[in-house]
Amino acid sequence: MSCLALSLQPANGSDILLQTREWFPPSRALGALSAFRHTRHAFATSAKNPNAVPDDAYAAESIGDDPLAASSGQVIVGVESRYRIVYRLVNGIYVLGITVADHDNSVNVFECIHIVNQAVSVVVTACRGVDVTPEKLSRKYAEIYMALDIVLRGVSNIRLAAMLATLHGESIAKMVHSAVDTENKIRGADTWSAVEIHSLEQQAAIDAFSGTRFELPAETLQAGDEIAAAISPAPAPVPAENQDEAQQKPEEAAAEKDPFAASDAINKPQDLAGGFKKTKDPSATDLTLALAGLEVTTLPPPEATQSTQINVEGFEGNYGGVEFGQEQVSIGEAFEGFNDAWGGGLDPSEFVGPSKAPKPQGLGGLELLQTGPDAATKPGAAASGAGTPLDNLVTSMKGPEMYISEEISAEFRESLLARVGLMGVVYLRTLPPKTAGDKETEFSFRVEGTSAVKRFAMQSSRVSSLGNGMFHVRTAASEEPIPIIKYSLLPRLTPLPLRVRLIKRHTGSLLSVMIQYASNPDLLTPLTDVTFILKLPVDPTLLKLSPKAVLNRTEKEVRWLVSEIPLKGSPGRLRARMPVDSSEGDEEIEVVGYVKFSLQGAQSFSGVSLRPASEGKTDFYEVSHKLESGVYMCN
Repeated sequence: MSCLALSLQPANGSDILLQTREWFPPSRALGALSAFRHTRHAFATSAKNPNAVPDDAYAAESIGDDPLAASSGQVIVGVESRYRIVYRLVNGIYVLGITVADHDNSVNVFECIHIVNQAVSVVVTACRGVDVTPEKLSRKYAEIYMALDIVLRGVSNIRLAAMLATLHGESIAKMVHSAVDTENKIRGADTWSAVEIHSLEQQAAIDAFSGTRFELPAETLQAGDEIAAAISPAPAPVPAENQDEAQQKPEEAAAEKDPFAASDAINKPQDLAGGFKKTKDPSATDLTLALAGLEVTTLPPPEATQSTQINVEGFEGNYGGVEFGQEQVSIGEAFEGFNDAWGGGLDPSEFVGPSKAPKPQGLGGLELLQTGPDAATKPGAAASGAGTPLDNLVTSMKGPEMYISEEISAEFRESLLARVGLMGVVYLRTLPPKTAGDKETEFSFRVEGTSAVKRFAMQSSRVSSLGNGMFHVRTAASEEPIPIIKYSLLPRLTPLPLRVRLIKRHTGSLLSVMIQYASNPDLLTPLTDVTFILKLPVDPTLLKLSPKAVLNRTEKEVRWLVSEIPLKGSPGRLRARMPVDSSEGDEEIEVVGYVKFSLQGAQSFSGVSLRPASEGKTDFYEVSHKLESGVYMCN
């Protein structure tokens, strides 16, 4: 807390710049600057008129004979809140450093003086000399503001020299970020990105060893002791005179044995056949005894396949068993779509000609070894397109790519929306390390369409904010996409790609469930391959589904796969009916439905877009964005 604020104050005029720390209120800094200006004016009046008495008697006593017109100095200002101001005068511009005025030497004044001297170096470099004027400062105001912000937080002389060297460079971002690793490069130290892999490997090894257990369960040890006692021969009786010696020898051997020594089993040859022992028990070859422990699932009775007439409104029809339809089709009609070549036909006549291929005349295949530019092209390859080079099929990256991956979660209670949330991640895909080498990826970009964004979070080690939706990224090449920015939307401004409604009716011992769904008509493309999952309360014995679905008895769920949901039209319906043991008077049966879908397009679903920092400049390529469903449920 040596220096709380930096300011540029002309001898005549209002303040030009004020830079404060995060915890120091700017209002107090302005009060200290006003007190400093009042002190200067008060002493100037007393210097011209010796008989005049300054308004601030304490300020007059603290100044003494110093006219505050020297090249540097310090003064204590304020009455209730007292501050020490360290100043340097550069051609009519005061460079001020504000710190607290203490009497217990808890503040290092020399460090504050050092920060003020560094600020003077920034100002003189920005004006290209000691001829510092407000007009020159206004031309380089942005560079001076960013440089003083870094100086106020503490900067080494090496980084300060690198900043001053790039002060008149192309951009502010280059000046700010170019000196991050300068000190490490000058001293020859490794960057964190180069040695981070060693730290990760060490932490992974620690986690692996800490989670390893070498103890066997007590049941395994007990079973091993029983087997060892059964197969081991009975020990021979030991004479009484040798029992004392036999007891002493194991104690000595146990005391001398190294617990970390290698086992004797390492030097023994592997005996694969020794692990198998022949048995003379005739029951071992009896298949009846071997199959006695198998459980065979019994088939349902014939009555389970009979349909039941139901007259509940909205669910009229015949129900009974797991039945999808009564239509009977032949094998040819069922596989009608596989008769042509594009449908996966297996007719060899569509791929092989009726006659044998002509055998090439030559040296028995040696003519194929000719690979020079004068090699003759096969006539069949030119006609069929088999000679297409592989390079034309592989698309290479032209530069860095960026895309947005969003995940939306929602909960519907019948037809009402209870909760909704959308989280997006901006990914950066750099050129592969084999192509980029040691060159870092660095550019600026803009993020637009953020009116509905609730919170932004950046990866500060790779991305920095320049304000007004501008960001600057700098990172090393990577094989995997790098998440650089995460954001979430306000719930009330979050759009919905799909609305879902779940209706259930429990009449007697019959449970009827219907899921209605409708797509958002504002989507650019319709949703495809949407999966609806219905969690059943019990494993059904009889089940009626409309349309066709897949029943998973292990998970007690039913899955519908809808190939495409049109943007406009009547809502779709999925229905299921099953008998349950409970009646209307029992506890309410809970039925939950889930929806899984994904969507890709040239625009993000939330409306957030990525643009270059300047028009007409392509620093990166924007590829297709993704939208995936998180916990999208209805109950």
